[in-house]
Amino acid sequence: MELSSRLQRLMFVRVLIVSVLLGASVFVQVRKTSTYFGDIQTTHYVLIGCVYFLTFVYIVLLKRLRNLNRLAYAQLLIDTLLITAFIYTTGGIESFFSFLYILTIIEASMLLYRRGGLIVASSSSILYGALLDLHYYRLITPYGALMNPPGDDQGAYILFRILVHTAAFYLVAMLSSYLSEQIRTSRDELEATKVDINKLEVLNERIVQSIASGLITVDGGGRVILFNPAAESVFGITAEEANGRPLTELLPFLVDYLDPEASLSGSRKTPAITDIPFRNHKGEELFLRLTVSPLSMPGGEAIGRILVFQDLTEIKRIEQEMQRVEGLAMVGELAAGIAHEIRNPMASISGSIQVLKEGLELREDDVTGRLMEIVMREVNRLNHLVNDFLLYARPRKTKTRRFELNSLIRDSLELFLNTGDKSDRIRVVSRLGDPLYMDSDPEQLKQVLWNILRNAQEAMPEGGTIHIETRLEDGAGRPADSASMAELIVQDTGTGFSESALENLFTPFHTTKEEGSGLGLATVKRIVEGLRGRVQGGNHPEQGARVTLHLPLAASDPEAP
Repeated sequence: MELSSRLQRLMFVRVLIVSVLLGASVFVQVRKTSTYFGDIQTTHYVLIGCVYFLTFVYIVLLKRLRNLNRLAYAQLLIDTLLITAFIYTTGGIESFFSFLYILTIIEASMLLYRRGGLIVASSSSILYGALLDLHYYRLITPYGALMNPPGDDQGAYILFRILVHTAAFYLVAMLSSYLSEQIRTSRDELEATKVDINKLEVLNERIVQSIASGLITVDGGGRVILFNPAAESVFGITAEEANGRPLTELLPFLVDYLDPEASLSGSRKTPAITDIPFRNHKGEELFLRLTVSPLSMPGGEAIGRILVFQDLTEIKRIEQEMQRVEGLAMVGELAAGIAHEIRNPMASISGSIQVLKEGLELREDDVTGRLMEIVMREVNRLNHLVNDFLLYARPRKTKTRRFELNSLIRDSLELFLNTGDKSDRIRVVSRLGDPLYMDSDPEQLKQVLWNILRNAQEAMPEGGTIHIETRLEDGAGRPADSASMAELIVQDTGTGFSESALENLFTPFHTTKEEGSGLGLATVKRIVEGLRGRVQGGNHPEQGARVTLHLPLAASDPEAP
């Protein structure tokens, strides 16, 4: 593309020069004057016509040829032939148009650099030297020559003329090609620098547009000159609406938080940081951290300010949640300690009542005996409640090892079906899939299964069916780098959870049973989350309650050590 445009320029300059010569020839012909370079001949018009014709041919070839270097060399070498012919028609040795060679050499150096300039300089030297030699030895008779034929004593002068022109041609070729190559190098460096600058501008713009923090830049007069998308999202104002407006008019609440002197003068060494409560256009309460710093030139002169807004709403929420959890943990530790201490008095009470009962001869309808039975039953109930609470408040330390989930479920089912007075009314239907290997605590998982199965059993006092299914969790919506999960689904045929129970399904001490502690599912949730899993509960569309556990599988090959 660059060479094509230069060739077009060369053809334009060539036609312009020839047109000027044509005009001069016509003027001289009209005046019928004999000039210094001889009479105007028909040959001049023929040469000028050849140039116009060749220019037309060049234009056609320029559109069709792919190798424009060859076309450039052809044009330049033909130009040297035409210049030689023009010198021949204007006096040969006496013609002063030999400077036209220099123009062609300069153009060759600009088009084809050093190689092209040297080739055209060599061609010009050969043609010019041959012309002068042929004229000197009277083998040709140029038109318009005043010294015809040249004298024998002019041999040294002609040799000197040839050598001077040859040296001039090569010197011009070297100098012009050097300058041309320097220009090309500078142009390439400029283009590379321009590309780098464009990339940096795009990168800088993408960084500003992509950062999660709101970024506002104002000039020395306090008018907004940059308003990034994050700031648009926080304040509900588009960049088009913000640009050019005073910041205090756009966001009036910032007036109380901006120091007009410190940040603009650049006297503050560290940016000013302020936490600001803010209610956005949606009515949401946000917590913003504002950082104000001067916008400085390389010399240190401050020309504006940069305001960065960080949305700390989620961090504040997490901090509040952490404080609440820490408070609950302290209360839990205290309650666990108290519950642990309660167990000893209850054991003493239970033992004492048992001894008293055995020492008294009581009839079946004796009130004292019935009261003692009530005391023993309630003590046992309190003991179970304390045990459940301690299990919830102080889960035992996780002991991880590799095991197969389906085998653990079979063992737990066998234990469940052979324990208790109601297990004969419960039917278990299991659909266990392919082996699922886990790196977890099998004893804690057994406790989870036991709690879920007991809840299902208690939900079916007249008997029913418990369905258990295991399968590999569908990975849709899960991050690509997350571990594979197994699903364990337990469903019964009872009445299901009530609306009140669903709202507080995993809340401690919330129960709909008369003698329930409300810690069964809460303990399940606590243990499962401690094993890096998830638990969900709800009602099945057909009938009964349904609890689903999502448990992480082993990351490596189960056969690997």
